[in-house]
Amino acid sequence: MIGFLGQMLSYVLPFLVVLTVVVTVHELGHFLTARAFGVKVDRFAIGFGRPILSRKDRHGVEWRVGWLPLGGYVKFSGDLDESGVPDRKGLEELRQRLVAEKGKGAERDYLYFKPLWQRALVVAGGPIANFVLALAIFTVLFSAVGVPLRPARVMDVAEGSPAAAAGFAVGDLITHVNGKLIEDSSEVIRHVALSSGTPVQFTVERDQKVVNLTGVPERTVVDDPIGGRVTMGRIGLGLGSTRAEYRHVRYSPIEAIGKGAEEITSIIGTTIKYIGRIFTGRENGDQFSGPLGIARVSGGLTNAAVAADPDPVAVTFNLLLTLTSFAAILSVGIGFLNLLPIPVLDGGHLMFYAYEAVARRPLDARIQSTGYGVGLAMLACMMLFATWNDLQKLNIFKFLGGLVA
Repeated sequence: MIGFLGQMLSYVLPFLVVLTVVVTVHELGHFLTARAFGVKVDRFAIGFGRPILSRKDRHGVEWRVGWLPLGGYVKFSGDLDESGVPDRKGLEELRQRLVAEKGKGAERDYLYFKPLWQRALVVAGGPIANFVLALAIFTVLFSAVGVPLRPARVMDVAEGSPAAAAGFAVGDLITHVNGKLIEDSSEVIRHVALSSGTPVQFTVERDQKVVNLTGVPERTVVDDPIGGRVTMGRIGLGLGSTRAEYRHVRYSPIEAIGKGAEEITSIIGTTIKYIGRIFTGRENGDQFSGPLGIARVSGGLTNAAVAADPDPVAVTFNLLLTLTSFAAILSVGIGFLNLLPIPVLDGGHLMFYAYEAVARRPLDARIQSTGYGVGLAMLACMMLFATWNDLQKLNIFKFLGGLVA
């Protein structure tokens, strides 16, 4: 029992720590942008449910920590409904009430009476803060710690594989994939993983000559020790590099910023590509994960970092490095997710604001309410789908079947 509890803590605790940091930064993005424009805020909350910690500052803002640490929110003064974007009638009623209670001009401190561009920036402030956090982390890591670069040297070609059919040979050095320069073998794996059934163009160096090859990755079930069981494209190459080819590079701060931006762009691009392949029927979506899957990944990374070197100093360094990197990736994911044009998400609010900018008036409250319900249903379906994936990766159904048998 003690061992089980310890294992659970190794999975859950790192996940909650990283998630709390990322969510706090997201909500601070909304909060600080709102305060910069003089918007009144009632509450800044991390977590949901009954507060376990709560205090008010001199500006009247309640700072709250809820018992369920799986999100957060900023409550602006004068919120009228769930959608957070009142229509013209609702705005006028709010204006009249504020003027009657606090005098003419009091409405200028409320979000809904700010210029449209300021409201849009307040909404976008959360995702922007996530991207800034990720960029800051990547910049520090790439400049202070550096990155290992292992050229994609072909060490093995599986017999009968797509790589063999494409004409790969042991000793080939992959320099480009679909025209993109390859500096590390992980980039080849990333390209191939999301290209099952799609021809991939490879440029290789062979005996000091440039050779162009085309391979079609096969869809394969992979048991990843950290991510769980997923399907992805595989081509049948064993990649490695010689000791002489291995490099550990530290970039200058300016270069690191550029590399960090490239990493963020790559993560978002990969996500968009994966979503597109799901809608075209080329992926089954089993790589989508919810809280359970993210906790599994964070726990797996934590255990791997601890097992890498038993020295306490090395364990601390590896653990900090691993969780910091994971926080950057998760921050990009949360920033991107919140920009999706789904009502109740930041992207949904921005979609409403885009309508207001074109039509010169807020969207009707009934349409907003309907959109809010549709958005909630979409998020619920996404969460159920992700949780189903997570449970399958954890083999929970096989476990329960064994108990019944």
